Amino acid sequence: MKTILITGDRSGSGKTSISVAIAALLSRTYQVQCFKVGMDYIDPSYLSAVTGRHCLNLDSFVLSPEENKEIFLHACSSPPADIALIEGVRGLFEGAESLSDIGSTASIAKLLKIPVILVIDARSITRSAAALLKGFSTFDPDITISGVILNNVRGESHIRKATEAIEHYCGIPVIGAIPRLENPPLKMRHLGLVPFLEGSPDHEFLTQITSMIELVGAQIDIDALLKIADDREIPPYTGSVFHPAETADIKIGIALDGAFNFYYADIFAILAAYGAEVIPFSPIRDTLPDVDGIIIGGGYPEYFGRELEGNAGMRKAIKEASEQGMPIYGECGGLMYLCDSIRFTQDWNNLAAGDEFRMCGVFSGTASIPSRRIVRYVIGRSSPGTPFGAQQFKGHAFHYSDVQLDADARYGYELERGVGIAGTKDGVISNNTLGSYTHLHPVAARKMLAAFCTVCRQRKFSSH
Repeated sequence: MKTILITGDRSGSGKTSISVAIAALLSRTYQVQCFKVGMDYIDPSYLSAVTGRHCLNLDSFVLSPEENKEIFLHACSSPPADIALIEGVRGLFEGAESLSDIGSTASIAKLLKIPVILVIDARSITRSAAALLKGFSTFDPDITISGVILNNVRGESHIRKATEAIEHYCGIPVIGAIPRLENPPLKMRHLGLVPFLEGSPDHEFLTQITSMIELVGAQIDIDALLKIADDREIPPYTGSVFHPAETADIKIGIALDGAFNFYYADIFAILAAYGAEVIPFSPIRDTLPDVDGIIIGGGYPEYFGRELEGNAGMRKAIKEASEQGMPIYGECGGLMYLCDSIRFTQDWNNLAAGDEFRMCGVFSGTASIPSRRIVRYVIGRSSPGTPFGAQQFKGHAFHYSDVQLDADARYGYELERGVGIAGTKDGVISNNTLGSYTHLHPVAARKMLAAFCTVCRQRKFSSH
C-alpha cells in the first residue's frame, strides 16, 4: 500500500480542496483509504463521499499513539486499500501547544512515518516560497517533505519563478500549481464547509464538486505524487479495539440527516463491538424507531429549526423516552435539540433576530445562536450519575451557540480544560439523558460507550 500526507503551510491554504480532488481522482483506479488529522467532521464527509470508504480521524491529543495506529491499520486492512491518503489540519506544525507538536499534523506524520506533500499558499510570492519551504523542511528533522503543491498562483510566469526557486534552493519537486479562484467551489459557513450529506441533494453543489475535482486534477502530476508516496506492507488487523460482538442484543438509534451528521465513523464499529445494532433515523422526517438507546450527534440543527419543530411526533417521542429512563446522549447540536427551543439572537440564514423554534424540551433552557465561536480541545471527567459512569475523557468543542439552562440544572461533567455549558460544567443530566457541548471520539471514549450500552442492556432486560 502506498501512503501520502497532504498538509498546508497554514489554515486556508487550500489543502482540503486539493486533498478531495486527489482522493477522487485516485479512486477512479485504486482503493483509497482517507484519514483526516484533527477533530473535524466536515472535511471527512467529502473524503468519504469521493472514495466510497469512511474517512477516519487521527489525533495525537485525543488519541494515544496506539489508538492512532489501530485506527490506521484497521481502516487500511478492512478491506485492503491500495493507497492511504491523509489530510492534515491547519498548518503542518500547528497543534495544541506552542512548544510541542501534540495535536498537530507533524505528530501524525512522524508517528506513522509518512512522507508529506506541502500545499503552499503562493499568493503574491515567488522566491519567498522557497524561503518558507526551507524553514518548514528544516524545522523538524523527523519530518520528510517530499513534494510541494502551489496554490493561488497567477499565470505561467508566477508558476515558473516559484518552482525554479523551490527546486533550486530546497531540492524538493513541485508537483502541481493551482490557479487562484475568485469564487471557491466549496461552500463555507460559520463552522467550516457545508457537510457533504447536507449539500449532496443539490445538483448545483454536486456540479461544483465535480468541476473542482477536474480543475485541480488537471494541474497536479498524479504520477509524480505516486512516486513520492512510500510503499509498505499492511498486515491483517489483529488489534483489540474493532472486534464486533458475536451477537447484537440491543438497538441504538443514531440521528442521521441534514441536521445531525457530525459523527466519527468509528462509532459504528465501536457500538458493534459492544453488542449494539445501529438504527439510523431522521429527526426531521421519521418517527422514532423501536430502540433501547438514542444518540443525537452534532450538526446544524439551527439550519433546520422549522423542520425539526414541524416533526412534533418525534420531539414528543424523544421527551417521553427520556422521562421513561431510556439512555439518550446528545452532543452539541444534539444538546441544542434536547433543549426547549433554539432562538436566533440576530438575523441569520434568512431568519430574523428573535425567531425561535420549539425543540424536545428534555432540558429546561434555550439554545441561542450565534454566540462566541468555540473550537478547542477539552479534558474532563464524567460523574457516576451519567449513563457513561465515572470516566476521564479527552474531547473537543466545536460550536457557535450558547445554552442557557435553569439554575437547578444538574451537570455530569467537570472540565479541567475547555469551556462547557456553564464554565467548567458540562454534560447536563435529566434521568438517563445527557447533553454536552463536548464532542467525544468513539475510540478514545470507548469505555464510556461501553457503559452506555450496558445501561441500555440493563434497562431493556430488567423491563422484560
